[in-house]
Amino acid sequence: MITDPWLDHWLPLLRERAGTDVVLEIGCGHGDDTAILASAGLSVFAFDLSRTAVGLTSVRVPSATVQCRDIREPFPEQVREVGAIVASLSLHYFAWDETQAIVQRIHSALRPGGILLCRLNSTQDHNFGASGHAELEPNLFLVEGNPKRFFDKASVELLFDNGWNKLSMEHYVTSKYVKPKALWEIVLERSAA
Repeated sequence: MITDPWLDHWLPLLRERAGTDVVLEIGCGHGDDTAILASAGLSVFAFDLSRTAVGLTSVRVPSATVQCRDIREPFPEQVREVGAIVASLSLHYFAWDETQAIVQRIHSALRPGGILLCRLNSTQDHNFGASGHAELEPNLFLVEGNPKRFFDKASVELLFDNGWNKLSMEHYVTSKYVKPKALWEIVLERSAA
């Protein structure tokens, strides 16, 4: 993998919205984004389903709180009413109804005006599974034995159509994973109502 400085642009907004609260990072992986957030002076509460990833991130970013958790479980008390959540390529393993429930849980964890920065697999991400695999439901494929969801513009808009103000939505290609990876980068604000 190659360094991907996608968060750099959003650090001022993250600092503003998080304030003195923690930034919740969903699906921290090996801690690339965790390290960027912590080095920017933000307090980070990160989790991942992989015990190996959690161990690596804990060593790499000792200032962060890192736990092994399933995103489908309730969030811990210390990450309720937060001002910022980051979920980079971690919301794509689920059936549509589960994905909607997870986004609702994220919405509930943010205080009004809090932001979600997320990146989602694009339906144009053919190098990483958007074609050539068994389809479990529309845009959810069985890739190397695991479900993997891909999003088009309509599904992104549908996923975040209720209770969110869209601040930014961009489709682009990153070279972080050596082969080009197409994805959506979205910044959303929890609406007051």
